[in-house]
Amino acid sequence: MPGAGTRPNRTIPRARLGGSDVSVTRLVFGCAPLGGMYAAVGAEQARAALQAAWDEGVRAFDTAPRYGAGLSERRLGAFLAERPGAEAVVSTKVGFIPIGSDYEVGDEGGYYATPGPKLVPDFTGDGALRCVEASLERLGRDHIDVALIHDPVEHREAALDGAYPVLHELRAQGVVRAIGVGMVQADMLAWFVERADLDCVLVAGCYSLLGTPAAELLFPACEDRGVAVLAAGVYKSGILADPRPGAQLDYEPAPTSVLERVNRIRGVCERYGVPLAAAALQFVLAHPAVTAIVVGAATAREAHENAAHFRSAVPRELFDELATAGLAAPLPHGAAQA
Repeated sequence: MPGAGTRPNRTIPRARLGGSDVSVTRLVFGCAPLGGMYAAVGAEQARAALQAAWDEGVRAFDTAPRYGAGLSERRLGAFLAERPGAEAVVSTKVGFIPIGSDYEVGDEGGYYATPGPKLVPDFTGDGALRCVEASLERLGRDHIDVALIHDPVEHREAALDGAYPVLHELRAQGVVRAIGVGMVQADMLAWFVERADLDCVLVAGCYSLLGTPAAELLFPACEDRGVAVLAAGVYKSGILADPRPGAQLDYEPAPTSVLERVNRIRGVCERYGVPLAAAALQFVLAHPAVTAIVVGAATAREAHENAAHFRSAVPRELFDELATAGLAAPLPHGAAQA
């Protein structure tokens, strides 16, 4: 539980996922960093990041077996085991099964030994069932709040015919409470929305200050069918939080032209007294189709900063100026007050 020197618990508004009975905080903690996806994260550092998010009022957490071959799930499960179970909402995923996932959960970094485990794609019904059973064990829970089919990029037909019917049945049984699909490809997500009875989708990096392809097909499809949108990748691998030389864009070195554009955006934000990261986050959250945003954190400081950006007030005039200058898309009709 919170120790000396931690911030008092705060609250974050919740929103319902589609037609399900699952409500998530509109700021969701993305647990990929806790599995060492981008850099080694020790056990105490991971716990501190989760505690900071909890203190800020975050009660929804998104993880997956792919994040550290189950390490992210185990760390999240251990943390939540010490907190009120009814408060937390956990999203995890099916589609990739870790094989040979021996790893050390130590305070000093490493998450698994080189060459590490092999991740085997399996979008069959049996594969989805195996994923759910293994995730329940790692998380230490008797149900999964949200189960997403994870990145079925080359397997969409197999996922629709195999994994989806199993998740649909598990939802009817109450083993999972809401189901959906999570991936980067917005148009493929729209394909699933049109063919399956989903509660939500998780779309990464497809709606941001740098581009809004998810608004073309996916968001209208979700609004038409009452499917909730969880938007991730709002900082585009960090460049919309800290556009320093060498910054990443979609996990690759950002082109000079993009760095220049982001620095122009930052200049406008500075004139309004708004952090660039806050503007990036609030731009996504303002879209009426977006139910919640998923933002990762590897440290307590990052978790507190994400919450501060979530609570920031960003003048609409800032976004209007960015649109007029051709630096970002205009806010959509019906956008929430940033």
